[in-house]
Amino acid sequence: MEWWQRLLWIALAGSLGTIARYGLSGLVHRWAGSAFPWGTLAVNAAGCLLFALVWSLAEERGVISSQARTIVLVGFMGAFTTFSTYMFESGQFVRDGQWSVAMANVLAQNSVGIAALFAGIWLAGWFGR
Repeated sequence: MEWWQRLLWIALAGSLGTIARYGLSGLVHRWAGSAFPWGTLAVNAAGCLLFALVWSLAEERGVISSQARTIVLVGFMGAFTTFSTYMFESGQFVRDGQWSVAMANVLAQNSVGIAALFAGIWLAGWFGR
C-alpha cells in the first residue's frame, strides 16, 4: 500500500472514530444524565477495550495485519479516544515491571493535562482583551 493510500485510510478511519465517539458519548449522556461525564467514561472504557483487542489480535495472534492495525489504532482509535493509547502505554510499563515509569506517566499526563487546560483558559482570556 502506498503512503498516500495509508494516509487516506487513516483519515477515513479517523472520521468514523469521531462519529462513533460523538454517537456513543451522546447516547450514554442521554441515558445516564449529565451529573457526571458518563459518556466520556464510556468512550474511554470502550476505547481501552478495543485498543487492547486490536493490538492483541495483531501482535499476539497475527489475525490482523500490521497495516490494518495501524489504520484502526491510529485512525479510528486516535479519533475515538487517545485515552486508550495513554492507558495502553501505562499498562505496557506495568507489564514490563516498570511501575515507577507507569506511575510517572500517569502523574505527568494528568498534571500536565490539567495545567495545559488552565493555561488555555488563561490564554483565551488574555487574547480576548
